Amino acid sequence: MKAFEEEGAHVEQIDIGIGRPQQELSDLWCRLIAPRNIATLEAVKESGGVDLLGDHHQDFPAEYLRWIGIGQHLSAVEFYKDQEIRTEIYDAIQSVLSKYDLLITPTLACLPVENSNDGNTVGPTEINGETVDPLIGWCLTYLLNFTGHPAASIPAGLSEDGLPVGMQIIGRRYADADVLAASAAFERLRPWHESYRKCAERVL
Repeated sequence: MKAFEEEGAHVEQIDIGIGRPQQELSDLWCRLIAPRNIATLEAVKESGGVDLLGDHHQDFPAEYLRWIGIGQHLSAVEFYKDQEIRTEIYDAIQSVLSKYDLLITPTLACLPVENSNDGNTVGPTEINGETVDPLIGWCLTYLLNFTGHPAASIPAGLSEDGLPVGMQIIGRRYADADVLAASAAFERLRPWHESYRKCAERVL
C-alpha cells in the first residue's frame, strides 16, 4: 500500500461486508461451475467420441468427480438460489467500488502453497480461526469470478522461504485500463524482475 501512497493515492483499509462463511462461498463457486463442466464433458463425448468420465474416470481427482455428481443433480430452484448469493457478492464489491477506484487484496489468504504430486494443490483448512476449503478457500481470486470485475495478480515480494507473494488489484466493471495502469505503476515502484530470477533458480 505504501507504494501507492508514495504516488499520491489516497489509501484506506475497508471492510467489504461479505457476511457468509468462506466454505459456503467456495461451495457456491464449485456448484456454479459444475454445469459448465458437465456440458463440456458431454460436448467432447458427442463431437469427439471420447467419453472422459466413462473411459478415464480414474484420471480425475475425487474432489472434481464429487462436484460433477452434485452438478448432475442440481435443481433449477437450487441454481437460482445460488444466483441470489452470487448477486450478494456482486453488490458487496460493487458497493466498495462505487466509492473507490480500486480494491487491493492479497492474492492468497495465506503464504504460498507447495504444489502436490497428485495434481491437487491443497492448502490450509483453517485461516485466522475460520474453516476454509483446502482446495480454493485460501485463494482470494475466485470471488471475482462471481462478479465480473477486472482483476490482476501481480508480484509483491517473496516469503521467507523464497516463494512469490502476490497482490490482487481489482477495478470497476469495464475499467480494465485502471487495473493495468495500477499494475504498471506498482511494477515501476517495486520492480520484481530480480525476485523472479531468484524463483526461477530455486531448487525444486
